[in-house]
Amino acid sequence: MRYQYLLFGLLTGLLGLLAALSAQAQPPAARTAGKATLTGTVLDSASGQPLREASVSLLAARDSSYVMFSITDGDGKFALRNVAPGRYYLLLTFLGYRNRLPPVLVAAGQPTVAVGELRLRAQSHTLGEVIIQQERAPVSLQGDTLAFSARAFKTQPNAAVESLLKKLPGVEVDRDGTIRAQGQAVNRVLVDGKPFFGDDPRMATRNLPADIIDQVQLFNQQSDQAAFNGIDDGQQQRTINLVTKRDKRKGYFGQNSVAAGTDGRYQTRLGVNRFNNGRQLSALGMANNVNQQGFADNGGPAADNGPAPGMLGGPGGGGGMVMRAPGERRNAPAANQPASSISESAALGLNYRDAWGKRTEVATSYLASRNTVVTDQQSRRETVAPPGAPGEAVQPLVTAQDAYDRTRTSSHRFNLRLDYRLDSLTSLRATPYLSWQTTAPQRRLSQQASVGAQLLNQGQSQYRGTDRSWAGAGSLLLMRKFRRDGRSISANLSPSLSDQTAEARNEATNAFFGPDGSATTRGLHQQLDQQAEGRSYQLNLAYTEPLSLRSKLELRASHRQNGNYANRAVRDYNDATGRFEELNPVLSNRFRGDFVAQRAGLTLQTRRLRYTYSLGFDAQQTTLRVRNYSADTLLSRRFTHLLPNALLTYNGSRNRSLRLNYRSRLTAPTTEQLQPVADNSNPLNVQLGNPALRPERSHNLVATYNQFNARNNRSVFLLLNALQVQDRIAAATTIGAGGAQTTRPVNADGYRNLTGFLSLGQRLPARQLNLNLTSNGSYSQGPSFVNGQANETRSWTLGQGASVNSTFNEKLEFGLSANVSYQAVRYALLPAQNAAFLSQTLTADVYYHLTPRLIISSDLWYRRNTGRAAGFNQPVALWNLALARQLFRNQQGELKVQAYDLLGQNRSLVRNVTDTYLEDVRSRVLTRYFLLSFSYQLRRFGV
Repeated sequence: MRYQYLLFGLLTGLLGLLAALSAQAQPPAARTAGKATLTGTVLDSASGQPLREASVSLLAARDSSYVMFSITDGDGKFALRNVAPGRYYLLLTFLGYRNRLPPVLVAAGQPTVAVGELRLRAQSHTLGEVIIQQERAPVSLQGDTLAFSARAFKTQPNAAVESLLKKLPGVEVDRDGTIRAQGQAVNRVLVDGKPFFGDDPRMATRNLPADIIDQVQLFNQQSDQAAFNGIDDGQQQRTINLVTKRDKRKGYFGQNSVAAGTDGRYQTRLGVNRFNNGRQLSALGMANNVNQQGFADNGGPAADNGPAPGMLGGPGGGGGMVMRAPGERRNAPAANQPASSISESAALGLNYRDAWGKRTEVATSYLASRNTVVTDQQSRRETVAPPGAPGEAVQPLVTAQDAYDRTRTSSHRFNLRLDYRLDSLTSLRATPYLSWQTTAPQRRLSQQASVGAQLLNQGQSQYRGTDRSWAGAGSLLLMRKFRRDGRSISANLSPSLSDQTAEARNEATNAFFGPDGSATTRGLHQQLDQQAEGRSYQLNLAYTEPLSLRSKLELRASHRQNGNYANRAVRDYNDATGRFEELNPVLSNRFRGDFVAQRAGLTLQTRRLRYTYSLGFDAQQTTLRVRNYSADTLLSRRFTHLLPNALLTYNGSRNRSLRLNYRSRLTAPTTEQLQPVADNSNPLNVQLGNPALRPERSHNLVATYNQFNARNNRSVFLLLNALQVQDRIAAATTIGAGGAQTTRPVNADGYRNLTGFLSLGQRLPARQLNLNLTSNGSYSQGPSFVNGQANETRSWTLGQGASVNSTFNEKLEFGLSANVSYQAVRYALLPAQNAAFLSQTLTADVYYHLTPRLIISSDLWYRRNTGRAAGFNQPVALWNLALARQLFRNQQGELKVQAYDLLGQNRSLVRNVTDTYLEDVRSRVLTRYFLLSFSYQLRRFGV
């Protein structure tokens, strides 16, 4: 209990610190003694009219560092409060006007400093652009874009962009590189408005140096078709655009390092970037066995936290506590958690971007990787069991499992974006994508199942195979504007091709026990050959017509066709001949599924000064055909749906926005869910398809409120997400007398989910502090079936977090965060299995200059769990420590010695919650090792 009290005390202290520091942003009179308020008015020099929403920045006179920021009101007035005595500059900026930088002196004991009227002159066209950039305001509003000047947020020498982002108000970066801006996940990072290695945010934030960045822009990016025709389709991505400095757009730079350590640990990294204004060429390479990712899932090779997905499957993995939606079967890694496996990886990436003439722009990248992931897990699962005889006590089915998986994956990925302007009104965008992958899983599994003291079964299995796949996809978007403003037509063709072949061998020996303890042993030795093909395309047509200056009508139509073919052949081993000859007709199947949908609809959109709303609907006719060649059957069904949609956005003053978005969608079942064949790779837990599945229909309402107050550097973000699904594809599990389980997907109503998230951010410039408070909660209700009886699962999650980070001075940087998460789950069919559990997490990191060239850094991750099964409640403390010496004249070199898991306590403990079971998983992970590394930062600009 002492750990729980310690963590609770730390969290309470951190919350108290945040409250005290936040209170100092608007302190009482007793706390503001000796501090002054600067007031003034910004006017047009010619007319004398006030300039509304002009940027006013206070800079320290000694080094022009950013202190605080404000904007003028409707009368051109501004006020900067709690200014300490000293010498400053006031940086005044306004679009279309010359910047002004008057000095200001704040004397001790002076409560108010009135600088009077400050007049700005209209900017002439010959004003030097470089001077404007040197005097950019630290924080500015450019329409819907929030822009941060990088020079106002100092970083350590040789720091990556990720370090810069951590200092921006309202921006958070997790341990795994995940970025959140005002509570929203950032899914795309652009460099000078163009993709950098596809859509993987971490490729830019972890490979580009912070000192080449001039400005960080934050905005919501619409889909290509919506951005073109001006009709908001509700599809937006939180996006960061990194604007590079003009003098850094020509030259060479890169990060290069080599490291070796105890227990055979190693790490190498090579990176060279050549920028020549619009032309960019990058080459990156890496190799290590310390769980460092090559590239992320959405832009390159698979991540290192579990086997890459393959046709034949394999055990999943993850770190931390994971709440899984009803019907899901695999573990999912939680964000900001240590890995739950050990990986060795190597990767190579090439990126190219250029303009070919005046009409063509191209951006392309190639990514290759090889990963070997070892997952060694022990788990305990409690599955809902059906009621027995009246009056008989019901106990859950308990399954203990020991799984070892070694998966080697080689993958190659290529993507391209080509923009071609046919004429001044017509343009074409092509975005093809191609990947191919080879996966070789090897798995050993040992498990036993029991109810109470009664042992039901024991089993051991071995599984090894090879999976080869390739996939190609992309889109071709043709956009045409007309002479009349607002009239446009666009066509988007999105084809997709895929092919997979897999071979595997599955051996298992299972023993089933009767009530008297007698055992019946069954074995299997099988060879699996599987082939899958996918062919699909979708054509979207959209036409927009302006009805007035404020209203616009969109007419659209689409045709979508998905075709999937699967051929699975399972052969039993013949002891007499020593070969796999006998086809198993129960486990073999040849199958084809086709999903065809035609849709037509319209949307009426009205834009006003502060708000925009749109109403629309689509009529969709869907045909689902399932052909079972093995059984010579054909099942064809047709569905007709009306799918409404609505959108309301309100943009208030001072960067406040409200967004309400309602969408209804259809989701077709996958080939794996439809194919009526058993997957017995684990004979004690068989998965079976269902060709009678219907498409899911979902209703989703999302409400977001976002506010950033530039006057006091305070941000607020609120998210509410409500989801209801009809014909939800849920799990129906049958548990046999011997404890073996068969799971089959079925349609069921009654799934609901409600999620809420609140983020409060505060930056205190005088102390270089970023403060963040986060609260989250969710409720989900989902159906499932156990032995034909309906079960309803309800789960609740509540979480509270607090964090603070600071570049306190030129020597010290630090960060501290704490989080408490509570989860509860209720099972209607088995109330005895209801559970509640608590997770508490503390993280801390520090970076300190002992001397100008000697640096010590440390980070700590601590977690405490309660309410889990015995043996899965151990606290976890992961402490890393490093000492670095910077070398050479420009500090471009660094020699570092670092210790990973200094306490030797690192472990991975996961709780999975689904609609039919609770599961605790313990995984073997990397433990203590030491590493000596040398790194060199290539910097050569202007050539």
